[in-house]
Amino acid sequence: MDLLFLGTSAGVPTKVRNVSATAVIEATGSHWYLVDCGEGTQHQLLHTPLSIRDLRAIFITHVHGDHCFGLPGLLASAGMSGRTQPLELILPRALHEWLRQGLRASDTYLPFELRLQAVEALTEWRNDAMHVATVQLSHRVPSVGFVFTELNPEPRLDTPRLEAEGIPRGPLWGELAKGLTVEHEGRLLHGRDYLRPSRPPRRVIVCGDNDNPELLADAAQDADVLVHEATFTQAVVERTGVTFGHSTAAAVARFAEAAGVRNLVLTHFSARYQHDPRRSPSIVDMREEALAHYSGHLTLAQDLQRYHIGRDGSLEPSE
Repeated sequence: MDLLFLGTSAGVPTKVRNVSATAVIEATGSHWYLVDCGEGTQHQLLHTPLSIRDLRAIFITHVHGDHCFGLPGLLASAGMSGRTQPLELILPRALHEWLRQGLRASDTYLPFELRLQAVEALTEWRNDAMHVATVQLSHRVPSVGFVFTELNPEPRLDTPRLEAEGIPRGPLWGELAKGLTVEHEGRLLHGRDYLRPSRPPRRVIVCGDNDNPELLADAAQDADVLVHEATFTQAVVERTGVTFGHSTAAAVARFAEAAGVRNLVLTHFSARYQHDPRRSPSIVDMREEALAHYSGHLTLAQDLQRYHIGRDGSLEPSE
């Protein structure tokens, strides 16, 4: 299971950071999910191995443009790339008609079914590989975090059950191991019922904008990775007196330390933070502030960097 950051800037892009978009990639390495879709996301995808045709669902955390303005273009390009499979899109109800109108007004034809769901009504979403739940956050507008949990990772046959039910070894077991449905003595056997995970599932939280990290206390308890915005440093907030509904690196780090978060990934950095550490304020200030409050594994997300979550829950940059 991997994370690939397509945009790590807040509000507006910079020369080295695009606005918000994060890919969550299944352990298979091909199918993936998109959390937020700021303007220019489809351009960022051109620099990755990800294919829009392998995209299984899009999740939008809130209505602000730096998290959704890339949607119409990405969907149009998906159609022109030959995608025909339906695409599920979970986003705030207020964006449904905006998106439909944009596609109508631009005479955009999609050769695939677009299945819109309101994030406000979402309790859980799942397919054969992933379960996704939401956490309500605090921002100037309603905002959520999405909790991704693997389903049945690296499944193996439940041989004790097969033996207890008298299902003979041989081709039947082979078919069930592939997840197929077979018939045995007039009874249908479904592969999914005879597979069990061979390791604990990995769990990742990818948050929208949020000025109250403590809202994640319950969800973070058994998460392998927490991806959270750190728009400002505390020094900037103290000087300006405003947060605009965002968190500081210090606030997120203090929460992560108290919650025992193993891997903390900071993203959504204000454009004022320079990439060059010789200029001030710089992105290095973010790292130093967070490390003053957090002793776990800290990562400052970089655009187009892929990070691998190991079977043991470790997080490392992927080559």
